[in-house]
Amino acid sequence: MENIIEIKNLTKIYRMGKEKVTALENVSLCIKKGEFCCILGTSGSGKSTLLNMIAGLEKPSKGQIIIKKHHLEKMNEKQVTKFRQDYVGFVFQSYNLLPNLTALENVAMPLVFSGMANKKRNNIAKEMLSAVGLGDRLHHRPSQMSGGQQQRVSIARAFVSRPQIVFADEPTGNLDTKTTEEVMDLMSGMTQKHNQTLIMVTHDVETAVYADRVIYFRDGHVEKIEVNNNKHKQGEEL
Repeated sequence: MENIIEIKNLTKIYRMGKEKVTALENVSLCIKKGEFCCILGTSGSGKSTLLNMIAGLEKPSKGQIIIKKHHLEKMNEKQVTKFRQDYVGFVFQSYNLLPNLTALENVAMPLVFSGMANKKRNNIAKEMLSAVGLGDRLHHRPSQMSGGQQQRVSIARAFVSRPQIVFADEPTGNLDTKTTEEVMDLMSGMTQKHNQTLIMVTHDVETAVYADRVIYFRDGHVEKIEVNNNKHKQGEEL
């Protein structure tokens, strides 16, 4: 499989007054197209900083981030925004749904930027919500749904435009065990079905079993990388 992401000597240093805090130091790794990759580490290990760098949410202090032969570190803000619209989806721990919009409107939102006609994007959003088991919640707002339902809406939104890469930042952090399994099955199943690349950041060893490869992070460095030969099999076809 070809590499879709290449990270070379990535370093991130934050300045706090006169102090310098090194969040990442000379990190190099590759992620392949269609791979489910888990970045595992405790709070403060640098895993979320790495995700933010790869997703173009923060600029590195040094190093290269090459995604589909595009150098993110050389892009300006407008170019990075366009890149994310074209290639990337996000799933967040806190769902990040717009509270005044319905589930249907939240999921259809990424398609607005592509200039798609209203009827077509609503039909696609309905299909995605049905795929995540929320076909009967189309017109519910976030406040009318449980945490698990909100995260399903978030997953539908992340996948609706069929992005080549999906970033998931602690996607099960606010969920109970049963809902966590359902959410992980959903994301794993969708990425396998459409050969998408999924990069998940977590501190939870139990969710890491769903990944093809686990990258252990400690103190801003890659501690070790393990191929997951006993990968959890998702329970439903999507």
